[in-house]
Amino acid sequence: MTKPTNPVSAQAPNALPPSTAWLRVRQGLKSWPVLLALAILLMIVATAILAPWVGTTDPIAIDPGNRLKRPFTVSFLGTDAFGRDLWSRVVYGARISLIAGLGAAVISVVLGLIIGVTAGWFRRLDGLIMRTMDAIMAIPGILLAISLVAVTGASLTTVLVAITIPEIPRVVRLVRGQILSVRGEPYVEAALALGTPLPLLLWRHMVPSTIAPLTVQGTYVFASAMLTEAILSFLGAGIPPEIPSWGNIMSEGRMYFRMLPGLILFPGLFLSLTVLSVNILGDALRDALDPKMARRI
Repeated sequence: MTKPTNPVSAQAPNALPPSTAWLRVRQGLKSWPVLLALAILLMIVATAILAPWVGTTDPIAIDPGNRLKRPFTVSFLGTDAFGRDLWSRVVYGARISLIAGLGAAVISVVLGLIIGVTAGWFRRLDGLIMRTMDAIMAIPGILLAISLVAVTGASLTTVLVAITIPEIPRVVRLVRGQILSVRGEPYVEAALALGTPLPLLLWRHMVPSTIAPLTVQGTYVFASAMLTEAILSFLGAGIPPEIPSWGNIMSEGRMYFRMLPGLILFPGLFLSLTVLSVNILGDALRDALDPKMARRI
């Protein structure tokens, strides 16, 4: 006689076992576009971390005698209108963009997961939570960010909060939909019948079903946050001008674009490559972690 499976300890059918998920992730990283995206992203991250040791100088040091120099003259990428080394500013600006993207992704995913699970499971709180999320989504993200920066002052923390708040409702709606789709499954009902504690039920049987969509959403938030930070800085409502960021560099260089296109092209190229790499890796992780898609393949 076959031994019956205990629903409390059974793996949720919407989640892959850790060993299988890791194997599929490794297989998904073997295609050349994904490998290229991973290499580019790792190179940009490593350059940002090792900024003092990759041929940079003080990114805010002004040298009026070397204003608007072309690349490969006094420095690798030339200088800006204040004589500051453009290579150094681009490298140090990568830190700001990566911190803004990673911070917004982590905070929005964590808060969105908690709120989304609460809304999806507790019906009495669902209406209140979702109407609040709808109200937040009705506010334009850029307008909210500009308002917060205008009230509290320009800083990395303020920009991070301003970028994260509009992303939370999107994560909440995603998680809530996943929870609602699995709460009526037989394995959930069996676990409830056996008296499984609610925290264990949610963590073991329902949260795993959100991993694949949250992975894709997290990469989207990562890329979107970097673009939003660059837009805010370009408009003068983001990071203070004295702090190097890709948006600030492009904002300061737009007046001299005809003379030195690299003042906008170089930071824009770094930003584009980073966003593209993150999106490609997010799609690859989704294909690897989504068991339904894996079965179709």
